[in-house]
Amino acid sequence: MTGGTRGLGRGIAQAFTDEGDQVVVCGRTPDDGPGRFVACDVRDPAAVDALVADVLAHEGGLDVVVNNAGGSPSALVAGSSPRFAERIVALNLLAPLYVARAAQAVMTSGVILNIGSVAAVRPAPGTAAYAAAKAGLTVLTRALALEWAPSVRVNQVTVGLLHTERTAETYGEDVGPVESTVPMGRLASVSDVAAACLMLASPALSYVTGADLFVDGGGEVPAFHAALGSTHA
Repeated sequence: MTGGTRGLGRGIAQAFTDEGDQVVVCGRTPDDGPGRFVACDVRDPAAVDALVADVLAHEGGLDVVVNNAGGSPSALVAGSSPRFAERIVALNLLAPLYVARAAQAVMTSGVILNIGSVAAVRPAPGTAAYAAAKAGLTVLTRALALEWAPSVRVNQVTVGLLHTERTAETYGEDVGPVESTVPMGRLASVSDVAAACLMLASPALSYVTGADLFVDGGGEVPAFHAALGSTHA
C-alpha cells in the first residue's frame, strides 16, 4: 500500500488488515497505523525496488498492491513552474508505473489496484497537471492489464468527492453545498472506497481486469441543471 499512512490510504490499509491480511504501508514519514511501515519515496525506481525486496524478505510474497500515493495542491498553469508539473506527474503517474513494474516482476499471480480520480474526466481549474496524470493512470491501468493477463490483474478505483480529515480544508466547514452536487447526496467515505478495493482484490472477481470502478456517488449534477431551476427538472 503506497501512501498508506493517512486519509484514504490509511483507511484502505485498515480494511485489508481487518480482513486478516498482512499489510505493508509505505510513505516518507513513519506512522503507527495499520500494517508494517516501510519508508519509501515511490518516485524513485531504486527505492521502489528496495521496497518490494523488503516485502519479499519479511512477508514471503506479494499478492495485492494498492497504488494510492498521489495528490496535488491547487495550482493554475500560468502561475506554476515546469518543475511543479514534473513532480505532480512523477507522483501520480510514474510512481504507480514503477511500483506496478517492480511488483509484477515478483508476482506469480495477484492484483494491482490503482487509485484514480474523477479529475481525470472532470478537471477543475488548478488541476491541469494532476488531472492529466490521473488520465494517464487510467490508460496505464488498461495497458498493464493487457500485458500481464492472465496471471496479474490490474484494475482501478476512481474516487469522487471524498470525506477525510482534510475535508474542511478542501470544501470548507459546511460541506452541504458541495454534497448537494452529488446525486447520492453525500461525499464518499473512506470505507466506500476501501470496500471497492476489497471487492476488486477478491478471488470472486478473478475474471475482472482492466476495469475502472467509479466510486463517485453517481458523478455530479450538471451545473446547467441548477441554473435552469426546478421548473425545468
